[in-house]
Amino acid sequence: MTMRCAWCGTDPLYVHYHDTEWGVPVHDDQALFEFLSLECQQAGLSWITVLRKREHYRAAFFNFDPQRVARMTDAEIEERLLDTGLIRNRLKLYAMRSNAIAFLAIQQEFGSFDNYVWGFTGGKVLDGRRGSMGDLPATSPESDALSKDLKKRGFKFVGSTICYAHMQATGMVNDHVQSCFRYHEVRALAV
Repeated sequence: MTMRCAWCGTDPLYVHYHDTEWGVPVHDDQALFEFLSLECQQAGLSWITVLRKREHYRAAFFNFDPQRVARMTDAEIEERLLDTGLIRNRLKLYAMRSNAIAFLAIQQEFGSFDNYVWGFTGGKVLDGRRGSMGDLPATSPESDALSKDLKKRGFKFVGSTICYAHMQATGMVNDHVQSCFRYHEVRALAV
C-alpha cells in the first residue's frame, strides 16, 4: 500500500492533486497566480471545496491570465457572483481583480512574480522534514513576511496561513511527511 500524507484522504480528486501537484516547485508566473488566487478563495473553507471548483474558476477567470483578470469590469465580476460553480463571495471575487493588478505590478518591479515570491525562501525549497501530520505548521516566519509584504502591495485575502498554504502547494516548502511516497520524489525536484 502506498503511504501518503493523511490530509488527502481517499477522494480521487484530492489524491490526484496530492500525488501530482502539491509540493512540486512552481516557477511559471501564470501557475503561481492561479495557485495564489485559489488559495485566496479558500479563506475560511476547505481546500477540497476550492479544488472541486478549480475548472470553473479557470473558465470564469481566463485560465488565470493576470492581464485579463486585471482588466475585468465590475459588471463582469458581478456576473460571476451569479455563477453557482464559483464561491460566490463578493469580496473574494473582487479580490481576484485587485490581486491581479498587484501581481502585475510585482512582475514589473521584479521581472517576474517567480523572482519575487521565491525570494522569501532564498530561491530554494525549504525542507520541512515532517515526521507526522501533527508536525505541520499553519504559518512560518517566511509566510509571515510574505503575507505582510503582499498586503503592503495591495493584495487581499493573503494572511500568513494562506501564504503558507501557497508555499506548500507551489513547492517553496516540502511539507510531505517523510513516510509519504511523494516526500523523496518532491525532494529530488528541489535540486
